[in-house]
Amino acid sequence: MIETRLGDFEEVLMLIIGILGEEDTYAFRIAQEFKTQTNRAVSIGAVHSTLDRLENKGFLKSQTREGTSERGARVKRIYSLTALGKRVLKESMEFKLGLWKQYPAFSGKFNMS
Repeated sequence: MIETRLGDFEEVLMLIIGILGEEDTYAFRIAQEFKTQTNRAVSIGAVHSTLDRLENKGFLKSQTREGTSERGARVKRIYSLTALGKRVLKESMEFKLGLWKQYPAFSGKFNMS
């Protein structure tokens, strides 16, 4: 059975991939956007290992693209969300919003429409 729960870091990386779109979703760019969005640095090794794990779970797919001259013509591995990955993200969001809605200090402050 495929594990469909996401850790926080996995979830954030998947969201960043969705935000960046399919042209700019290689590991170094994902790490840069992680720092921009969270104000925390992340090692490229942590990004690579997490992307590999998410791809093995079927949440991401990747393809290689020719490198540009600005990158020394190095090949890039571009990541995108699969249908399963999008479904898992949606389920994670719905679960967390459901919990936040039950928290007395915030109940009634969320609109799910």
